Amino acid sequence: MVCLGNICRSPVAEGVLRYKSNEYNLPIIVDSAGTSDFHIGESPDKRSQENALKHGVDISSLRGRQFCVSDFDDFDLIYCMDSSNYQNVLRLARNENDKKKVDLLLNALNLGSNMSVPDPYYGDGDGFERVFQLIDGACEALIQKIIRD
Repeated sequence: MVCLGNICRSPVAEGVLRYKSNEYNLPIIVDSAGTSDFHIGESPDKRSQENALKHGVDISSLRGRQFCVSDFDDFDLIYCMDSSNYQNVLRLARNENDKKKVDLLLNALNLGSNMSVPDPYYGDGDGFERVFQLIDGACEALIQKIIRD
């Protein structure tokens, strides 16, 4: 799960997908990263933490890290929160195989829609709830696809 700073959207996506995979007893590895180095080592934004916890998802132990080329080796799928981060990740791709792993998260919910999960960082608390709902829906769609496949 990849966003810009790895403190708002991607840690929520990591937390939600991890929570759902545990709920369904699926052995998947979930991680998150940012394309920037702005918040390496920092906890997720307090508003993201509070909103996720309201839904039973604890992301307080997560720490920001920057996406790196080795992530293409470590993960089968890489989901970006918006087109800017999608392009940033693709720029690091070494080959077509790397590129095939990358998609926008909301395409899991609405195939080919290329919609972005909005960045709630500069907005109000309602933006964090909207982001959670979008991510939750996309992660549920991912889980259902894993179960079907």
